[in-house]
Amino acid sequence: MDRQAILSAILDSLPYPVVFVDCDFIIRYMNRMADYHYHTERGYPCLIGRSLLECHNQASREKITAAVEKLKNHGNEVFIGVSVKNQRLYINPVRDEKGELIGFFERCEMNLQK
Repeated sequence: MDRQAILSAILDSLPYPVVFVDCDFIIRYMNRMADYHYHTERGYPCLIGRSLLECHNQASREKITAAVEKLKNHGNEVFIGVSVKNQRLYINPVRDEKGELIGFFERCEMNLQK
């Protein structure tokens, strides 16, 4: 099994959606749970190759853009908020071997706070 297949299998085994987006806000990867959530549950067509910003309202676009600016300035994970499904939403940087931002991934986790 090659490295890409192993990494995809690992990401597909996570119990929450993971979406990778490049620095131009283009969706490049969605794990199995993200595909299920956005395609099956929410009814979006295939999102790979589409702009993440097209999928959000103006307030959300501004929040996402501001979070990515923090990541560009060598920031770490940014908390975005809590979804209607009571999931905490985060944006995490993905950097190349030189430390340059190449994109980010959006991830969710159950909100255990009351």
